[in-house]
Amino acid sequence: MCRVLGVHFSGFYAWLKAELKPQARRRRHLTGLIKQSWLESGGVYGYRKVHHDLLSLGERCAENTVARLMRTEGLRAQIGYKRRPGKHGSTPSIIAANQLRQDFDVAEPDQIWVTDITYIRTHEGWLYLAIVIDLMQLVFVHHTH
Repeated sequence: MCRVLGVHFSGFYAWLKAELKPQARRRRHLTGLIKQSWLESGGVYGYRKVHHDLLSLGERCAENTVARLMRTEGLRAQIGYKRRPGKHGSTPSIIAANQLRQDFDVAEPDQIWVTDITYIRTHEGWLYLAIVIDLMQLVFVHHTH
């Protein structure tokens, strides 16, 4: 590797044996704590929350230092959901008739069912959640509170 990089063998071994300067040791220590905090957050925290975690551990450092070390290590906050380009809020291609007509009074169970679907962004990808509820059970639960 020394030949490929054009480095003399003795220079490489001298560098390998040399002690780290206090500032470099401190930077390495902080980087380890930063990575731990970021990983424990699931890769969600940005430099402000990671800085807060370090302060709660008793580590004194500046926010800018945390931001710089995170940038150097390629650690970034998870930013909210991004919408895909295209039309948003347009009318659906198939519109089902509104048979309920906002009449939520249900006399017996198993007559009216309501549904909804959403998606949740996770580290493994998108998860889809669909819910189907008997309106009678929903009304019954609502009235008991």
